[in-house]
Amino acid sequence: MSVIFRLLLLSFLLILSNQARTASMAVEFSAEAVMKSPQHADSVSRMYVSKNAVRTEITAENQNFIEIIFPDEGRAIMLNPQLKAYREVSVDKNLKNKTSTNNSPCEQIPDAQCEKLGQENINGRSTEKWQVITTNQGKKQRTLHWIDTERKLALREFFPDGSVSELSMLGKEIMNGRKTEKWQRLLSRPDGSKMVSYQWYDPELEIAIREELPGGYVRELRNIKIARQKSSLFKIPDEFKKVENAPAAYSPTR
Repeated sequence: MSVIFRLLLLSFLLILSNQARTASMAVEFSAEAVMKSPQHADSVSRMYVSKNAVRTEITAENQNFIEIIFPDEGRAIMLNPQLKAYREVSVDKNLKNKTSTNNSPCEQIPDAQCEKLGQENINGRSTEKWQVITTNQGKKQRTLHWIDTERKLALREFFPDGSVSELSMLGKEIMNGRKTEKWQRLLSRPDGSKMVSYQWYDPELEIAIREELPGGYVRELRNIKIARQKSSLFKIPDEFKKVENAPAAYSPTR
């Protein structure tokens, strides 16, 4: 497995895990996380989402790895079934909750400054306009984001390099047996080049269950089953031993 593909796989799983844990988690479900990549066989992993945790089972290089994230607790458990070992790591706490009244984009961006500039209508949809200031290598960078008030998706974004992203809904579709909304993202760069990607947003799960990216990359959730998840899925087996520095989880740099 090439380093690039492993990075894409890890990025895909992190995105899905982050989407699941930042959603309301009102709906518990399990699914297969599938990634298609040019010149590579499909990568299939398993995800289990409960109201308090997200479990991801990854197979890479003929080895199995498990990650269990507890967003409200700000921690994750990495398990290596082959070694029967696990380690705990800290993660950013899930700041998006039902009692939040600000709904600031900065709730998901560490060390960022956000300012709400007002409300605007884009393509018939109500949005909140936000300015986000971050620091990169000692330099402050300013971006603008128009967030859909219903779906919490960024319908328009202005980036420091002059790129502009526009997200628009094309219609409703049945995807993998789920009722979804098909959205198109158009990224326009200062040199005149354009990149188009698509995502299928599931309103019930509050996440995109399929994305088609430039270059022939596809990532999606299949065989989605809405059901309460067993509590045992989110517990450490008794025979597993805690370790501090051993590689108890999949790493893209291995």
